Amino acid sequence: MSGTPIANEIRRLRFEHGEMTQQALADACGVTRQTVIALEAGRYAPSLELAFRIARTFGMRVDDVFRWSEP
Repeated sequence: MSGTPIANEIRRLRFEHGEMTQQALADACGVTRQTVIALEAGRYAPSLELAFRIARTFGMRVDDVFRWSEP
């Protein structure tokens, strides 16, 4: 596993939402594209605020986007 025990469904959700680009998600959430790349790769755990922003962008709950994976 990569650097964080927080797994996510961001890449899948982007494609299910009209093949949203990483940049479009970044813009919607007020972060850089590099942040989205790091999140998708599991190298970065989002702040609680960012997790809520991402979930809201997809019209989902936080726990539908992110999950805890025990190491």
